[in-house]
Amino acid sequence: MKKILPLLFLAFVGFTAYSCDNDDDTVVQNPVDNDTYSQMRDVTGSFTSGNTYAFTQAIAIEQTDVVLVYRKAGNAWQQIPKTVYLDTATSPAARKFDYNFVFDSQNVQIRIDDQNFNLGTGLSTQEIANYLSNQTFRIVLVPASQSKNASKNAGVDYSDYNAVVKYFNLDETKVKTTNVN
Repeated sequence: MKKILPLLFLAFVGFTAYSCDNDDDTVVQNPVDNDTYSQMRDVTGSFTSGNTYAFTQAIAIEQTDVVLVYRKAGNAWQQIPKTVYLDTATSPAARKFDYNFVFDSQNVQIRIDDQNFNLGTGLSTQEIANYLSNQTFRIVLVPASQSKNASKNAGVDYSDYNAVVKYFNLDETKVKTTNVN
């Protein structure tokens, strides 16, 4: 019994010393992206030969922003770049063009890349109305690292406009609107 009692005492002292250690109270803070806040802007315009099938929206873009652009298609938003395939009944060749965008730190340019035909003469009046005239695009800027864990954004489906709005808690009532024509 005399040999067991000191061992129990030593184990008790060791357990007490270990449990009183405060090293586990240290909070490690990950860098937070404080210079970026989510914002949205609607841009409406028509693509014509006069504007070389492109229009530009001035908007300040931080290096840490993710730039997303969606095109209004009926009651939904579809992410661009987006290839549009047209009816080939009027022409045997594949007829398609792309809605696309490019940006720098000050501007977002939304444009049409014409791949197989001349947009000015290759579209019917109805196709011009559907695809070129009075098109509305929503530019969405979101931070590249929204949370403590930057890889968390990888779970967001950026092609799903509603998922982006929900994830970044965007207020659609505060969207700025611009008409470029």
